[in-house]
Amino acid sequence: MTTAETPADPAPGNAPRTAPYTASSASAAAARLTGKRRVAFVCFATEPELPGLAVLLRSLALSNPELCEDFVLVRPELPEERITPLRRLHPRLVERRGSSRADLLRTTGYDTLIALTPGMLVRGDLSPLLRINTGTAAVLQPVGAHPDELAPDPDGLLVFQTADAQQVDSPAELAASADQLLGAAHDFPVRRLHGDTPLPEPSDARVLRLHTDHRPWAWRRPGFGPVDEAWAAHEWDDETFRARYCALRAPQHPDLLRHFAPSVLASRPTVDLAHRLGAVHLAAGEYEEAVEVLAGAGARANQPRFHETLGRALSALSRYDEARTHFLLAAADPEVAPRAFGRLAKLARIRGDAAAAQEYARQGLAVDPTHRECRAQLRPEPFQLDAAPASYPGEATPAGSRAGQRPVSGEQFAHVALYATGQENAGDKVLPEAVRRSLEPEEPGPARWHGVDAHHLFDEDALAAVNARRGLVIGGGGLFLPDTVPNGHSGWQWNVPDELLRRIEVPVAVFAVGYNVFDGQSYRRKRFLRSLRTLVERADFVGLRNHGSVERVRALLPEELRERVGYQPCPTTVTRHIQPGWADPASRTDTVLLNCAYDRSGHRFGHDYGHFLDQLARAVRALSDHAEVRYAPHMPDDERLVADLRRAHGLTLPVERLYDRSNAEIHELFARVRLVIGMRGHAGMIPFGCGTPILSLVSHPKMVYFLTDIERPEWGLSVHDPHLADRLVERAGAILNDHDDAVADVHERQQRLWEITRANTATLREIMPVRT
Repeated sequence: MTTAETPADPAPGNAPRTAPYTASSASAAAARLTGKRRVAFVCFATEPELPGLAVLLRSLALSNPELCEDFVLVRPELPEERITPLRRLHPRLVERRGSSRADLLRTTGYDTLIALTPGMLVRGDLSPLLRINTGTAAVLQPVGAHPDELAPDPDGLLVFQTADAQQVDSPAELAASADQLLGAAHDFPVRRLHGDTPLPEPSDARVLRLHTDHRPWAWRRPGFGPVDEAWAAHEWDDETFRARYCALRAPQHPDLLRHFAPSVLASRPTVDLAHRLGAVHLAAGEYEEAVEVLAGAGARANQPRFHETLGRALSALSRYDEARTHFLLAAADPEVAPRAFGRLAKLARIRGDAAAAQEYARQGLAVDPTHRECRAQLRPEPFQLDAAPASYPGEATPAGSRAGQRPVSGEQFAHVALYATGQENAGDKVLPEAVRRSLEPEEPGPARWHGVDAHHLFDEDALAAVNARRGLVIGGGGLFLPDTVPNGHSGWQWNVPDELLRRIEVPVAVFAVGYNVFDGQSYRRKRFLRSLRTLVERADFVGLRNHGSVERVRALLPEELRERVGYQPCPTTVTRHIQPGWADPASRTDTVLLNCAYDRSGHRFGHDYGHFLDQLARAVRALSDHAEVRYAPHMPDDERLVADLRRAHGLTLPVERLYDRSNAEIHELFARVRLVIGMRGHAGMIPFGCGTPILSLVSHPKMVYFLTDIERPEWGLSVHDPHLADRLVERAGAILNDHDDAVADVHERQQRLWEITRANTATLREIMPVRT
């Protein structure tokens, strides 16, 4: 196998080599630029205080059921049997050694910490505290016997940044430096409730704090009856506490439900709880666990939503016949029917039955004419490629290809990709054509290419069709991703069983595939690792689209296979070199295009979406003094930014809907603007390939990987950056003011990627000759 590797100055005729790239450089860059804040609660407790800590943990879960961050317990040496009960109360309990509250300041591995004490009872919403991303926040309290003298209490609730905590020696010094004041409700001293005063509403006392002379788990103080009753209401045994949490009707955090629900289901099973737990497993990619929980309650289930969820879990394991049965049961309910018919249509298409897919879609639209999934499934089966006739599965050739003549299969490449149509991700529409043009610039259509939809089940017929071609190219998108259209055959996006993958007889090339896992997201199943190993063993060429993906995938392989994985840039980054007749624009419009992404928004933004929106509004207003800012959504969901900016900041942006444009129109738009600021990977790579300067709003490691590959990490700005607006305006202004130099810089960096691509595609043409 030949791919571009180190070192420099290759011998003539070999693939060009990339610059030296250390094993840790991509992940180090990702940690630096992705910048997602790690937030945790932290508490110091000694052994006598552990009963109070248990009440704190129960009250936190019950009053904030959607909230589950790491809870760092700083403690002296304690017997293990004293800690085990606490682990049953929180799924993310982290232990650190310490001898005093001052040791909270030395807690590492997090960016923002919320310091609590074992004498606290949480009664209200604490989520605003998690959005504090700078400085130190505290509640002013009376100092000693002087009620008119107020100061932050070092023993009370504090929110601080770990970088600031490293600069001080004590909680008192940290509290004294507080630059943000929290309302009294966040640290309400119970001494104000003496005389059996009733408790305030939770909104007025979100956190009650007992003092060291008031410990209800050890002794009660007269005059605080309502406080003691509230405390006693949280001194339950584990089974009662878990049942109370599971009975809450408010939204619940997946980690908490996953932690508490199994034991409740074992003792008092209900279909509703099984459904909620199954849905949590399904969303986390734990498909086997989802089926186990749901199937265990299935005999008692008569809820259409339950059957729809179970059908999705079964489909994710490629248990298609069982999934179809449950989707049909779900379709009996008019409220669930459109979604169920959409699932049935998608399932039929996966199994290669386009006629059934369209019929199910029509049934769903008869119930809800606006249902997006059903409308999408009405599309025709051909894989639409711009500037070329559509390419069909099998041997059929549409009119217009070679004057209607049947293509010669031995001259064709087979091509596995995600073939986006309609209003799907614009990047996924551009990418398959870019892969094809990098190998065959003049002919991306069916005369030279046989399309294989990655999401369709790869069966015996598909295998026979591939083996009749000159070779198989697997490329176009972040195919190493577990959750877009999950399947049980491979664990990644190509729905191929191992035994059929091994029986491919023609040369196989993995070309510019990306490992697209978010921070905090992972493959949870051994199935993917086995499929990946089979793929690399079988492939003649494995080139991933950034060195970060190379590093991540190599780490998943046995040592003897790791060096077979190399680097092949995404072909969208060299568009100027692969598009026939490309001409750089003689002039550009005074326009900046902006793009944001909203899929998997929890992974992208964490607790910082409000901050990001505020910063972006500031940046847009400032940039509008230099150029017209227009919004370029890659898919309909991306338009949420336009609505949010209008609602929260009174800003209205003109919209260029890329998902409604052809590939040629997308290239034309990107080529004639002065700057593209994007959050999606292809919102950077495609304009870069068109020769246009870019800045990336980094919410995914893959964007850091690309910018590292082209040695321009400064073109990336984390969506979590506290100073995002100022830095974005500064860097955008520099590009706009020296635009010719910025374009020349893009061209220079693109040339390096083109040299690698040109050498690698020459190798592919050699190992995939035309078959006679």
